[in-house]
Amino acid sequence: MIRNKKRLILLIILLIAGAAIAFFFLHRSPAPTDHITLYGNVDIRQVQVAFDDSGRIQRLLVQEGDRVKHGQLLAALDPTRYQDVVDRDTALLSAQKQVLARLLAGSRPEEIAEARARVAAAQATLQNAELVWQRQSALAKEQYVSKQSSDNAAAALKSARANLEQSQQALVMTIKGPRAEDIAAARAQLQADQAALALAKRQLHDTKLYAPADGVIQDRILEEGDMVAPGNPAFSLALDNPVWVRAYLPEQSLGQVRLGMQAWIESDSFPGKRFPGWVGFISPTAEFTPKTVETTELRTELVYRVRVYACNPEHRLRLGMPVTVQIALSNNPPQTLSAHPCGE
Repeated sequence: MIRNKKRLILLIILLIAGAAIAFFFLHRSPAPTDHITLYGNVDIRQVQVAFDDSGRIQRLLVQEGDRVKHGQLLAALDPTRYQDVVDRDTALLSAQKQVLARLLAGSRPEEIAEARARVAAAQATLQNAELVWQRQSALAKEQYVSKQSSDNAAAALKSARANLEQSQQALVMTIKGPRAEDIAAARAQLQADQAALALAKRQLHDTKLYAPADGVIQDRILEEGDMVAPGNPAFSLALDNPVWVRAYLPEQSLGQVRLGMQAWIESDSFPGKRFPGWVGFISPTAEFTPKTVETTELRTELVYRVRVYACNPEHRLRLGMPVTVQIALSNNPPQTLSAHPCGE
């Protein structure tokens, strides 16, 4: 009987001790860690490279998979129509420059001399008309000529006076030269012609398609001979340096990660290789855990989308590649984003 009581007491003590140990492990604070591990996939930007003008494709110089540099010629349209417009606008601009130069130069001495000669001729014509009128008037009074002859002489005299006035005004305008308004209009027309020529040259330049950045030709959408309109893409260009990892940061870790903190990216494709990166974006809004199949517990957890950028000069990190991101929490002060340049 006593032995059974001892066994019961011992069992109770063991149960109490086990419960105490379980309570301790279940309720103790987790040991602080010096890094955060995130999981995500590599993402890249894509550019739909298109012509700015319409026309027929004359040349395509790259294929899918070709690596291109910024400013490299990729394709060209038939430039014939655009070159004709440039030639026409060049001629119009040259003609307008001559018009403005003539207005600025004013009247030539020969033009002034010609205007003076017209005035002198008009004066001589007026003197002769006065003499004819005087004779015809005297003869008409004596009824030696008809009244019509006298009237004709008076009309000729009036015409000669008006012609002299016109010639004198023309001389004044010739001496003064072109009006300021005419010069201003010629200047404005010259500017319009210059703008038209600049636009024509821009359109001619746009018949050639250049790479907007370094990258890889992902898709060759059109072929030589195709007609294109502005905005229709000819190539799809993948910008693979830098790349970024799309990952999700738990809400409880949000206060530990800052923009500009250094990170390390690891991939199963390159065992033992670590790619340096940095935190370049943290979403300002929370979202639910983005998983196709998830438990009820995971569905209620809020996360923040982050982008961890990485230089990719050797182009090892590829679109969609699953990776692991390690972010140190100690001795990892945030840096300005410009302090993480990516060069070839």
